[in-house]
Amino acid sequence: MSTEHSGGIHYLWWLVLVCVTGGLIYLLSPILTPFLLAAVIAYICNPMVSYMVDRKIPRTIGAILVMLLLLGVFAALILIMVPLFEEEARRLLNRMPVYLDMLKNQVIPWLEVRLNISLQPDMNVLKEAITKHWQSAGGMAAKVLPSLTSGGMVIVEFLVNLLLVPVVLFYLLRDWDKLIKLIDEMIPRYWHHQISLLARETDRILAEFLRGQLSVIALMSMCYITGLWLVGLEFALPIGLVAGILVFVPYLGMIVGLTLATFAALMQFQGWSGVIPVWIVFGIGQLLEGMLITPWLVGDRIGLHPVMVIFALLAFGQLFGFFGILLALPVSAVMLVWLRHLHQRYLVSDFYN
Repeated sequence: MSTEHSGGIHYLWWLVLVCVTGGLIYLLSPILTPFLLAAVIAYICNPMVSYMVDRKIPRTIGAILVMLLLLGVFAALILIMVPLFEEEARRLLNRMPVYLDMLKNQVIPWLEVRLNISLQPDMNVLKEAITKHWQSAGGMAAKVLPSLTSGGMVIVEFLVNLLLVPVVLFYLLRDWDKLIKLIDEMIPRYWHHQISLLARETDRILAEFLRGQLSVIALMSMCYITGLWLVGLEFALPIGLVAGILVFVPYLGMIVGLTLATFAALMQFQGWSGVIPVWIVFGIGQLLEGMLITPWLVGDRIGLHPVMVIFALLAFGQLFGFFGILLALPVSAVMLVWLRHLHQRYLVSDFYN
């Protein structure tokens, strides 16, 4: 068999493998979500388990300890954040009549003058509904929920996936080395060296991306919360968290946070004098993120274009739902490594030349 024919068969097998993998992912997308999420968490936490194994702790015990640590961190975040958000929501509801008065006396007249239209909403009815009946929302939800069978099935599916994640995570953490060894043994020796190089590069880039991006989110959340708190914004905590968490999408965190903060500042300070400091906070935050924090912690090692980031978020969200949005960027970073390799091979191929 000629070398040219052998190379063609080689690339044909690669094409078949990619098509079969893509088809399986598409067909199994409804059930892959908890497995993919558990795999990402296991990848992040595996170094801690390996560290315990190096200290003569059995891997099963190490996996349990790491999962208990994750559970403790998650529980602590809930115990800290839920009361804070509850307090912020109560303050928002208490101030809602003031906001409605401002809407009626200032915003609506301004719109009528600028747009030459007539707006006559019944603000008293809306104010009474908000101030008197918001506490009964839970009771109304309890009555309406049984009738929402489709929504109930979605909730059940979400809970099943949520319960499946820790089970899959435990087995992945416990058997991580065995699984890696099994995958390594299944690779044909003809491809072994090439795939090993790709795997090492993927591991390096993915580790840099995950750790760097999580650090950026944490730092930017603290920056926004601290800055908005210093300028006296009442809802600094939720707005700062939203802006910080969405920072992994280029410009989205700044745009959403700035919009929410501007609206909250207008409602609170009733004038532009209180809005300008909020804009300064987000301007400084954007400069810190673009010129210092992101280049320092993530840099240009991933190389995902902003348009590709948005496309990846939409595509993975369509395939895997909410968890797909969480998985979009790390999986895209891995795919980018393989696409770069395919591009290099294409440039030196006989077909291109």
